[in-house]
Amino acid sequence: MNSRLCLLIASLSGAITVGLGAFGAHGLKSVLSPYLLNVYETAVQYQMWHTLALFGCGILLRNSFSKGVSYAALLFTIGILLFSGSLYALVFTGIKWFGPITPLGGLCFIIGWLTLAVSTYRLTEVSK
Repeated sequence: MNSRLCLLIASLSGAITVGLGAFGAHGLKSVLSPYLLNVYETAVQYQMWHTLALFGCGILLRNSFSKGVSYAALLFTIGILLFSGSLYALVFTGIKWFGPITPLGGLCFIIGWLTLAVSTYRLTEVSK
């Protein structure tokens, strides 16, 4: 993933996340059970945190291309789709089989963070 695409996806995801957060705070409080509202808020929080991580990857890629940072950005994007997407789907449809998809997104997040750690360590070593 190149810097431009990474920053574009992060920007769009950020806008979507703010909209979803506002919708949850103002439109869903009286509709959802406390449990489902908590699930929804978890999806929004993880989407925003990883949108910010994706934005950071875009900045790193703008300064110095790294396959590792590019892979981390891709993993964060897939993680957002699988983790937050499955939670949104669970909340809005009530279909329970979306639940088992969520950990796959979480695994993408974890691998993405580890990939980013290794990649940034290598970037530091190369610049010395």
